[in-house]
Amino acid sequence: MLTNPVVLSVLLMCVLCLLRFNVILAIIASALLAGVLSGASIEETASTLISGMSANLETALSYILLGALAVAIWHSNLADIIITKISHYLSKKRTWLIFAIAGVACCSQNIVPIHIAFIPVLIPPLLALFNSLKIDRRAIACALTFGLKAPYVSLSVGFGLIFHTIIKDNLASNGVDVSISDISSVMWIGGVSMLVGLILAVFFYRKPRVYEHRALDKQSQQEHKDKTELKMRPKEWAILGGLAVALGVQLYTNSMALGGFFGIIFMIIFGGISYKHIDDVMLKGLTIMSFVAFVILIAGGFAAVLKSTGGIEELVSVASALAGGKLGGAIIMLGVGLLVTMGIGSSFGTIPILAVIYVPLCQSLGFSTEATILLIGIAAALGDAGSPASDSTLGPTSGLNADSQHSHIYDTCVPTFLFFNIPLVIGALIFSVIL
Repeated sequence: MLTNPVVLSVLLMCVLCLLRFNVILAIIASALLAGVLSGASIEETASTLISGMSANLETALSYILLGALAVAIWHSNLADIIITKISHYLSKKRTWLIFAIAGVACCSQNIVPIHIAFIPVLIPPLLALFNSLKIDRRAIACALTFGLKAPYVSLSVGFGLIFHTIIKDNLASNGVDVSISDISSVMWIGGVSMLVGLILAVFFYRKPRVYEHRALDKQSQQEHKDKTELKMRPKEWAILGGLAVALGVQLYTNSMALGGFFGIIFMIIFGGISYKHIDDVMLKGLTIMSFVAFVILIAGGFAAVLKSTGGIEELVSVASALAGGKLGGAIIMLGVGLLVTMGIGSSFGTIPILAVIYVPLCQSLGFSTEATILLIGIAAALGDAGSPASDSTLGPTSGLNADSQHSHIYDTCVPTFLFFNIPLVIGALIFSVIL
């Protein structure tokens, strides 16, 4: 176990990130280590890494297109209307403001499926309000990660429908036929566990924390100040229509990229985006989302390298041998899921890896179908919060670090890891035995 290439490479990635090493370079170094430890040459490992990046090409493209949607919103009055409403009603209510941010983040997973693209639009203008209230941004990071993750874990809507469908398909391919409603009737436990974690995080980070008042991008500030009439105009309605189109297409095709594309086209046709400013909108969308997109691409390559080492199968085999009983088996399965997802950075990509062995393991240990669903779903979800390569952590950092006062590792990854993974493990352990 201690010489397993997956274990050692993920540990290296975590250590490098904790030492504030660049995330992209940390993932590449960890992937190379995993390949070399498995007996492959550096050239073979690099080839696997590069070819594996194609697995996340659609996701990376989706984020760039969704970034363009975010820019379109920013160039309208919509962002100002939202910010004004939030500031007016919650300007002196620190706790409720944090929960409101979590609520907005939840909406980005289903009602307006732009995922993390709303963060660079909404959060930077609110930093001054956060600073005046002396809100610890670690609490905001937890609120954002909760909203980005809890809905898809627990609800069969939007991104959650995709997540639950992957669980359903992989259970079926391993001999267990369930419906989407069967999955949602169990996975709510994950959402409730995360809600407990969010409440604990808000309580733990309740003490005031002082930040410097730093100016953001001057051009963006000027654009923000020049908007004197905060009302819905044809442009704003066109943008709302584009968001509705993006939602509809995404739900119909299960493709965020197509949803983002047709949403942008709708905005262009109906005046939400000026034709002469298309290049500017696309360039700014690429700018705000490029780092996240590249990390996601590299994470796809890292996942391919981890799979090629054979180390994941070894981990699962060890889990099978050491299980002993239901409780021991659940602990080991959740631990392996946490380790794999921390490395891959994607709950969606972890399910097919684990289901192949976890389904027969659950059956051999006497777990019910409901408990099997819960263990596979939570094991895959573990690590998405806290992983340096996950969009659930990269997204919050992209907004909270707009003034360079928020650490990706220590202010986003570590808090979200502690306050969400621990409740998820506890909830899964308790209910997997009861169900």
